[in-house]
Amino acid sequence: MEWLAAGAAAVVGGGIAAAGVAPAAVAGLGFAATGIAKGSIAAAGMSSSAIASGGGVVAGGVVATLQSAGAGGAGAAIVQTVAGVAGSAVGVAGAAAACYSENCK
Repeated sequence: MEWLAAGAAAVVGGGIAAAGVAPAAVAGLGFAATGIAKGSIAAAGMSSSAIASGGGVVAGGVVATLQSAGAGGAGAAIVQTVAGVAGSAVGVAGAAAACYSENCK
């Protein structure tokens, strides 16, 4: 049953770590409080999104949500939630792999 405690810790830890890193990751992509950084991945995404939608960025779309997160708006909660869930999923996969390699029952 030690694997159960380790697995639970991996799930919780993965979720917390991912949610904590999310704001820095969003900023690193170029989504900043002052707007989208010139020449960044965010700028390329904004350009592609605008072209695909006929000239504007779709409200509530990925680019708009990430920009909201970068500016500290409502998108921040969405991004942190998604990152937390993804981090927890990685924790589950890691715990399952560890259990499998040790033939846990």
